Amino acid sequence: MSYESTAEPIRLGYLFDFRLPEYYPKEMRADLTQTFELVFNEGLKQKVIDRPVQIVFREVEGLPKGTVKAVIDAYGELVDEGCLAIFGPSISDNAVPTREAIEQRFHVPAISVTGTEDWLGEWTFSFPMGSLTDEPIFWTQLLAKGGHGEVGVLVEQSLVGETYLESFQSACRGAGIRIVATERIAQTAQDVAGAIRKVHGAKPSALVHCGFGFGILHVNSALAELGWDPPRFTSTAFENAWISPVLWQALMGWTGLDQYDESNLVGQRFLDEYKEAYGRRPEYCLTVVNRDIATVILRAFADARPLSPRGVREALERVKMIPAASGAPGTMLRFGKWSHRAWMGAGYLVARRLNPDGINSHLVDRFGQS
Repeated sequence: MSYESTAEPIRLGYLFDFRLPEYYPKEMRADLTQTFELVFNEGLKQKVIDRPVQIVFREVEGLPKGTVKAVIDAYGELVDEGCLAIFGPSISDNAVPTREAIEQRFHVPAISVTGTEDWLGEWTFSFPMGSLTDEPIFWTQLLAKGGHGEVGVLVEQSLVGETYLESFQSACRGAGIRIVATERIAQTAQDVAGAIRKVHGAKPSALVHCGFGFGILHVNSALAELGWDPPRFTSTAFENAWISPVLWQALMGWTGLDQYDESNLVGQRFLDEYKEAYGRRPEYCLTVVNRDIATVILRAFADARPLSPRGVREALERVKMIPAASGAPGTMLRFGKWSHRAWMGAGYLVARRLNPDGINSHLVDRFGQS
């Protein structure tokens, strides 16, 4: 290849702000980056971009188990390595303080799957895998459909948990649902038997969990000790089930919110391509969500003038109405000036329950459907 034909790769930072357990399946760990690689390689093949994209991966322990400092330091390292954009951090408790550092120090665009709107800013874009304000409205829809007029709530003591609770209280008032008990629990897996007994004593007909998800670990066992099996609902914490068999069992019996919908043909076609490339067809949220994020980043890299952090930021704002692989059929991807949240339409969230096989889940409901 001639001197004139070669170019440095575009660097994309991938900041994963919690450490996966050692026993996390290798093939699922590969899903984190292979989805991006598939989209970027196809973009190079189709000449959407004229140089390859190199993914620079960082995995650090942010909140709830680690520190915000570890996340901000990792972001700075990715900036120093020449990344033009960074995917992450993802957890709201890390994302909000990192946004301040991005705006004050780094000036490199970041895309997150955080559910908090406090992440959104000049340099920060969101593919919210759920929303701390939208999800509670969906819970009230599910509760009302089930005929539940009184509910008990478990709240993780965190930014995520408290924001969920505030939104849920407002949604319940509008839906005529009464919260009869509210108990706060730790962000991490701790003894919750006392909290469960107090909620049980208030005699709600259903249970709701507000939080990132690790606090839910011992809830099912505490319910079993009481012989209580209420309908129970959680957030996109449901998506943590794929982290480990322990979390899968902890979330069995819960209705949770998710972004994988098997009726979305854009997503199904992408999974066909994924299987052809890698020999697996991972039918869960991660692959279709990451496909959407990678597709938007590809468009921004192709359209950046110049190919710099600010050029990429401005190009992200020009991405319009791309059919999404995640969410219900018809979900679209769109950014704009002062509009830094991508998925459009209520169907970006669906309700699902886990199957006992430890691999699959099934659709329960779609947001906004009567």
